[in-house]
Amino acid sequence: MRSYWLSYLAMFAIALLVTLVTTPLARKFAIHVGSVDYPSARRVNKEPTPRMGGIAIFAGISAAFVVLIIGTYNFGWPVLLSPSPHLTINYSILALAFVAIFLTGLLDDKFSLTPHAKLVGQIIAACIAAASGLVIGVIVNPFSPGEYINLGWVAYPLTVIYLVAYVNIINLVDGLDGLAAGISGIASTTMFVLSIWAGRLDAAALAAAVSGSTLGFLRYNFHPASIFMGDSGSLTLGFALGTISLLSVTRIAGLTTIIVPLVIAGIPIIDTFSAIVRRTRAHVKVSQADRGHIHHRLMAEGYDQKQAVLVMYAWTGLLCIGSLVMTQVEFAPRVIIFIVLLIASFAFANHLHLFDPVLLHHYDPATGDDELVSPGDPAFDEEEKREHEIREAHRPHLGE
Repeated sequence: MRSYWLSYLAMFAIALLVTLVTTPLARKFAIHVGSVDYPSARRVNKEPTPRMGGIAIFAGISAAFVVLIIGTYNFGWPVLLSPSPHLTINYSILALAFVAIFLTGLLDDKFSLTPHAKLVGQIIAACIAAASGLVIGVIVNPFSPGEYINLGWVAYPLTVIYLVAYVNIINLVDGLDGLAAGISGIASTTMFVLSIWAGRLDAAALAAAVSGSTLGFLRYNFHPASIFMGDSGSLTLGFALGTISLLSVTRIAGLTTIIVPLVIAGIPIIDTFSAIVRRTRAHVKVSQADRGHIHHRLMAEGYDQKQAVLVMYAWTGLLCIGSLVMTQVEFAPRVIIFIVLLIASFAFANHLHLFDPVLLHHYDPATGDDELVSPGDPAFDEEEKREHEIREAHRPHLGE
């Protein structure tokens, strides 16, 4: 068992070190190609900040697995890339899925892809993952103990939907310095523990790599951030966490077992759900950006960036502790814990007014235009008009 822990520690350390070394290089590359987030009405950053930090995150995770392969074939490390007996996975194809999701994010960081184009890239990556064998084929029948429900071909589209959803909930929560990286780090560490408990060596290996890369990236991404992860980072991390959660679940799984990874990602899921609700209530497109996310609401309550991020870290930590306890108790207390966590989280979300519309349609009788206004942010429209001027004013100082 000691050799297993040394292998995991090596993967964590390599991912951490490679990410630390490559993040400054990713920053320079982002500036060189013009992949920069400028201040605007909807963004929190006050200075232009390069994105594409996902390059370093992807490099860290990749390096960890390169070292794992070298150690396995040359130094007698234990074989960690061995799935559950109920799964047959082609890891080369699964690695290709990671390349596909990373490239989708990288292209979006550079060219700002349309939502549909980005979704197509996510679906392609998820389809490749499903083709590798990463699916749940059978689940326990919750209404008839001892019986199973064979999903058959339905397992493949369900896997695709699950992975795409996980990708987007992490992408959506990426709104403050260090937020997405920190939440992903806490989630991956929790998934590492769960994977070890379940004997899922491959899931634990990926979780160790993700944990190391996110910690290394936080060195540059925590407030005040010198680089953002961009979609190349958030999509990759979301895909990785979704993959870990699926690797941790056997082909024959109970519904509560599948729920645990959703509890771990509770904050981004609630943030995503509340965004859909409030935008639907405001009669605007679900894809329409607004300033109603959890971090916006916390800052409106008087928290600064660091404080808001730490509150969300703590919230995520509590959900993760709850998920660990859920796996160690029987069905009935497991359901009770889940309900308590759900009620507490939604109560806090309601306290922050996450479901209240931020953007509303406004008809201007003078011009005949139907425009979006932000009743909670009087300076919203004015800041939008100044966005181009801000961009141009900061552009010469980016390389400094």
